Amino acid sequence: MEIADLIRPDAIVPSLRVTSKKQALQELSRRAAELTGVAERRIFEVLVERERLGTTGVGNGIAIPHGKLSELNRLQALFARLETPIDFDSIDEQPVDLICVLLAPEGAGADHLKALARVSRLLRDRSVCEKIRGSESADAIYAIITESAASHAA
Repeated sequence: MEIADLIRPDAIVPSLRVTSKKQALQELSRRAAELTGVAERRIFEVLVERERLGTTGVGNGIAIPHGKLSELNRLQALFARLETPIDFDSIDEQPVDLICVLLAPEGAGADHLKALARVSRLLRDRSVCEKIRGSESADAIYAIITESAASHAA
């Protein structure tokens, strides 16, 4: 499974304006609803439920909120670069400015974990994150994510 299989160019938000974790999850749920056809409220509830189990702020300015939805038939991702970093209750207590939402079908156990690992591995690369942070357009961010992911496919 490649990152390009999870995320489409129209699932990149190059400059998201939010001021809180809740607002970020709401806005990303709205955009994910447009992409998936699943109700915005349903996506938001799944993401918030997952956050209650423990933060998805993994450190170094990165968060990977995720959840499973019975309405989906394939894994889908949405990526956002925030205009201004926000508090996301991250494990390193640093603000977050890069968010990758990962949504999976209910029965996607191993594939869901593989996708999380793939996204995590990609975003652990500081040079990839710096390139993303320096990009202004969705096309540029999509190119960085998909090209870098191909070289991180170990």
